Amino acid sequence: MSCLEVQSITRVFDDLKAVDEVSFSVEAGQICGFIGPNGAGKTTSMRICATLDLPDDGDVLVDGMSVLSHPREVRRRLGFMPDYYASEPNMPVADYLDFHARAQGLRGPSRTRAIREVVEFTGLGDLVAKDCSALSKGMRQRAGLAVTLLHDPALLILDEPAAGLDPRARVELRALLSVLAEQGKGVLISSHILTELSEICDVVAVIEQGRIRASGKVSDIQRRLQPDPLYFLRALAPPDVVEQRLLEQPGVHAPRQQDQGVVFALRGQEQDLARLVHALVAQDLPVVELRQLHADLEEVFLSLTDGKVQ
Repeated sequence: MSCLEVQSITRVFDDLKAVDEVSFSVEAGQICGFIGPNGAGKTTSMRICATLDLPDDGDVLVDGMSVLSHPREVRRRLGFMPDYYASEPNMPVADYLDFHARAQGLRGPSRTRAIREVVEFTGLGDLVAKDCSALSKGMRQRAGLAVTLLHDPALLILDEPAAGLDPRARVELRALLSVLAEQGKGVLISSHILTELSEICDVVAVIEQGRIRASGKVSDIQRRLQPDPLYFLRALAPPDVVEQRLLEQPGVHAPRQQDQGVVFALRGQEQDLARLVHALVAQDLPVVELRQLHADLEEVFLSLTDGKVQ
């Protein structure tokens, strides 16, 4: 079941079409990476999904509820974390969480329990008495995530949550998001750090100049872009010699030198790969490494986008 369904939303500012008939969906328990260059329309799309802006056309459904006709119900079902989460200076973390819990309508024991649970989940236990302004960037992001989770939303919308975090903090954030997905929550996350997304995302939506270029599993998008499997081959010979020998073999196409070896596509099945290796060895070309290359989010992104801004 889709916990987020974006239905052909369009948003125009003056004569700029920032979002142009954008459609994609996120299932419950799924992490969707929303990627694109700066100015591609990511934040505007996410703000519309979070009921913070209205589309000029189209609609967004969160747990089946329309952001246009049922915005209050939608807000109860989602948690939005902007790229910068403002925190009150000179306010302890405990008071900061209590304030937001009250704003979410939590009262009495349910408020106390919700705060305790998000503090435990995000690892803020030792920092609840500390002022928000004294927190590190990573801890401020944890506090922002804790606020986002207070009302137990079905959908999380996170705009660049890993920006500015050190490597350890990014690893910890990935682990938290994976646990949330395992709990059945849908997660829409934008990031410029594609290696981070590739490790946790089930699906991606690639946007450029306000339009979706592709959406779905990275492996499926890669197969559409490159139907034949890709392989990396390294032999005891110069890469240019290996490339030339490969070009002479049936079914081989699009070879390119990379990392002291050659990447190439091969039409056919495993037996065709076996025949290729046999032919190369028979030509006194000692093969020392051969492996299939799997879908890479960075390559998919570069193949789909031109780096243009609006």
